[in-house]
Amino acid sequence: MDASTPKPQARAPARPPGKPDVELLPILIAPHKTLKTRARPIAKADAEAVRALIPRMFASMYAAPGIGLAAPQVGALLRLFVVDLMPDNKPQPMVLINPEIAAASKETAIREEGCLSLPGQYAEVERPAHVVIRYEDETGARRQVEAEGLLGACLQHELDHLDGILFVDHLSALKRNMILRRLAKDIRQKETKNS
Repeated sequence: MDASTPKPQARAPARPPGKPDVELLPILIAPHKTLKTRARPIAKADAEAVRALIPRMFASMYAAPGIGLAAPQVGALLRLFVVDLMPDNKPQPMVLINPEIAAASKETAIREEGCLSLPGQYAEVERPAHVVIRYEDETGARRQVEAEGLLGACLQHELDHLDGILFVDHLSALKRNMILRRLAKDIRQKETKNS
């Protein structure tokens, strides 16, 4: 999810707080086929690769700037995402490995969403207002988080990425196509400007 949704009071730092410089990962842009592919669960054998990936994902997310980034967005088809809403401009990074929705309210909420894989594109998305997510943290400990508001929407948005779903897939075909055409036009204009 990109940091423009909703408009943040302060920008996230360009690097993870307290971390040395790490190499940024390129963020895939729709309609890249990896973004529409379901990610596989992370196994114990993936531990070393995941440990190396997490700081690079945070660095890439903060630099974008964004508030959430899923592994498929950087080309890794693993069930992993990172989130940091930076409440009160203080880092509160979360790593969610093999997350799953344990419960979701019937009540829904509508929020404007954006996505680092659809830069500059925004739309209102309806999702459950309250969710409970079970996951493993980077140490392998089983955790659970209850969330609503921006955090609830962000967790659901990033979890969708792990199933090959973009926020535009929650929209009508007309709205989705308008956004994807606008994105393609923006990319063409940027390429023309850079050549």
